Amino acid sequence: METENLLSSFVKLLVTDVERSAAFYEALGFKRLRSDPPFLQLRWENQAEVYLVKAPAALGVEGRRGMGVLIGIRVGALGVEEVAARAQALGVSVDGPTRQPWHTREVVLADPDGYRLNFIEPA
Repeated sequence: METENLLSSFVKLLVTDVERSAAFYEALGFKRLRSDPPFLQLRWENQAEVYLVKAPAALGVEGRRGMGVLIGIRVGALGVEEVAARAQALGVSVDGPTRQPWHTREVVLADPDGYRLNFIEPA
């Protein structure tokens, strides 16, 4: 793997079903870069990377994930309305778009494991 193609930061999410989660993220607009079980690497517009990792059974992680955490992703060219429309087409509940006092427009939605994703654009 060439290191110049790697982004400096990423988020790693423990998921129950890597392929189900990958299909969800790809439907939103993420691109699949690499699959090397037990993980799968996705990228959003060359700005954000998400690694989906099959949660080891011995870890005992059950139920909703990511409580109290919002994973922020700048949407770039796609726009928050398009992200919201894609999520709604998947049957996902979407909060927003909401204009924030810090001059952004944002939508919040949850992935199949309950991780909350916060898509952001300038207002």
